[in-house]
This record gives sequence, C-alpha cells and structure tokens, in this order.
Amino acid sequence: MRGEAFLSLLKEQVVPAVGCTEPAAVALATAKACELLGCREPETIDVLLSPNMLKNALGVGIPATGMVGLPIAVALGALIGESKDELQVLCKVTPEAVRQGKAFIQDGRIHIALAPEPTPLLYIEVTATHASDTATAVIADSHTHFVRIERNGEASPPVPLSQGEASPPQPPLPGRGGDQQGEGSEASALAPPLVTPSPWERGMGGEASIYHFATTAPLPDIEFINEAARLNFAAAELSLQGNYGHQLGKTLTRPLGIGMLGQSIFSHILATTAAACDARMAGAPIPVMSNSGSGNQGICATLPVAVFARENHNTHEELTRALILSHLTAIYIKQSLGPLSALCGCVVASTGSACGITYLMGGNYQQICAAVKNMVANLTGMICDGAKPACALKLSSAVSTAVLSALLAMQG
Repeated sequence: MRGEAFLSLLKEQVVPAVGCTEPAAVALATAKACELLGCREPETIDVLLSPNMLKNALGVGIPATGMVGLPIAVALGALIGESKDELQVLCKVTPEAVRQGKAFIQDGRIHIALAPEPTPLLYIEVTATHASDTATAVIADSHTHFVRIERNGEASPPVPLSQGEASPPQPPLPGRGGDQQGEGSEASALAPPLVTPSPWERGMGGEASIYHFATTAPLPDIEFINEAARLNFAAAELSLQGNYGHQLGKTLTRPLGIGMLGQSIFSHILATTAAACDARMAGAPIPVMSNSGSGNQGICATLPVAVFARENHNTHEELTRALILSHLTAIYIKQSLGPLSALCGCVVASTGSACGITYLMGGNYQQICAAVKNMVANLTGMICDGAKPACALKLSSAVSTAVLSALLAMQG
C-alpha cells in the first residue's frame, strides 16, 4: 500500500511542463475561462493573482515568443490554449499566435492585478468577458487545481470554442463535485481546496520510508522516472546550441570556464544543470520534467544525479533508484512549505539530489541523512525573489552544495 501511495504521488508531482509553471498556470486558467465563455477573443480578460504568483511570473521568458511576463501568457492562453494540456498549455505557440497575442495586448484587453487578501499562496482568478457573458476560472493550492469554474455566475462545464464570438449560455449541471483536471467534467462553484493527504500524513514515516521504497521497489514499477532525465538532458543540450538567458551553462563549458573549473564531474553537474535552467527561464519551447509544480525543482532533483551516475559509471538500476530517492525527498520537504514559498525551491530539490548522489557514491541511510543536514546547514535562508534568468545562478549554488554535502557525508 505504501508503494502504491508513493508511485501515485510521484506521477502526480513529477510531470512535464513547458516554460515557467507560474505563467503556464495563468495561461491554463485563461484557457479554461475562454472555454467556458465559448470565445477565443473575449473583449476583456481580468486576472487576479496572489503576491507569490505575481512575483514568479513577471520576469520570466514565455516559450517561443521572445517576450517576458504575464500579458503574452494570458493572450496566448486565450488564443491557442487548451486546458487539457495543463502545464504544457503553451506547447503550441506559433509566430502567427504571437502576432495575434501582441495585438491582443495592444488593444488593452488584459488587466492584471493583485487579488484581495487573504488568498492562498498560490491563487489565480481569471474572468473573461464577451458581450453580456462572463466566465471565471480559479486555480488555487496547486498549479492545475481548479477550485471554481463558472459561467454567468453559475457553475458550468466547459463549452466549445468559436473564434471571436460567444456561444449561447449553458445551464449548470446539478449535483456534481469538483474536478482537478477540468476537461470533460465540471467543478462546483465553491470546490474545496486541494487536500489530498500525502503518504506521510497517513502515518507512513519520513525519509526512512522514502529510502526503503527507493531501494526496494520493483524496478519496472519505477522505470518511468528516467523520463525526467531524458527531458531535462534534452533541455540542457538545446541550451548549449543557442544563447539562452544568462548563458551560465554555456559559459562553464567554454575555454575560460574550463580553465577555471576544469573538466570534472563537479563542473559537468554545474554546467548541465545551469544550461537547462538557462533555456527554461528564457522561454525555450521545450518541456522539462517538473517537481512539485516547478520546472527548476525538477531540473535540480534530476540532472545532478543523472550526470553523476553517467560519469561515475553507475548502473541503470542505481540511477533509477537514486532519481526516485531524489524526487521523493524533494516532494517530502516541499509538502511542509507549500507550492509557492519565500524559500527558494532549488534548495529543496537540491537536497533531494544530495541524497541521490550520496546513494550513488555507495552511501547508506545514515550518510544520506547526514547529507540532508549538511544542505540545511549551508543553504537555509536562500529566498525566492521571483522566477527569472538569474535562477540559473541559484541552481548552481544549490547543486554545488549538494555535491559538497554528499562528499562530507561520505567522510562522516
């Protein structure tokens, strides 16, 4: 039973995402509101956000647009977004869609503001209006969790989209509850917050239970985690082929970077992790595997472990189990902080990778716990000041500490 709970949690929290998850979630809510309205080009779109959502969505690149920030994400969510794509809602951006999105913004149709307090740390409310019709979609607590969807003030299922005009009002379907995924079902006007209990809230232990599961689960059951390494390696490789963000990963692979840091497992971990973040923060149109609603956390929990395993010649099974250990540890810590916190999530995810690297070094459970303590001793207090290209620097700080923490733990 414990194994099934961990597998379910991993498949829920470790998912692909295109672009930064905060503007993607806003685009998702916009897409849902426009589906409810039945109109791709509403007259106005009003967006209300919690402070942490606004902070994390203002300064980050939007995939395939060459633009930064929320207005273009909102416009594209309306014009081309499909709510069934969830955090990959911006995966179908085209030059024509960007042109239309820019015109949408210039027309002054989009209004973005802070939501009235109090709100959850993660809160998105999008209201789209066309003629006499309005539709509202509200996401809270988790990036894809719809807590309210309504049309003209009544709970409503999604309705077909038609270019530029609203469809006739649809009556609400009575007697139904909320649906987290949205497509093909309706949410109640006042759905409860996301309260899915974690395995640990069910009395299933802490890091010891994670370690036991990661090291004993049947290999075929956990093979899926290797998709995280494939996707995040692909993002790093794309980054090195272009000039994304602050180009930190690329800088570390150039002669000056090699001259400073050399060619080592350590330097390759830093360069690969930073490169994937460079691409993601600059809006490269490529998915990464996220963790706990964050692509950067997914990168941190994956690439340091995968690079170390590749260069240390660990077996495929060892890598798979190390990735499970890393991702579950990150989820375990993150559950106490919430989806958006004042603490940089890269610290959390890199604590997971410190555990994974320690395991790949041959470490036992006590040494893995020591690696966690080393991470806490060093990086506690690194704040999140919003998603942006400079996140690559924070990832590098976090994963370098992960390597040092693992080394110290192995030395007692």
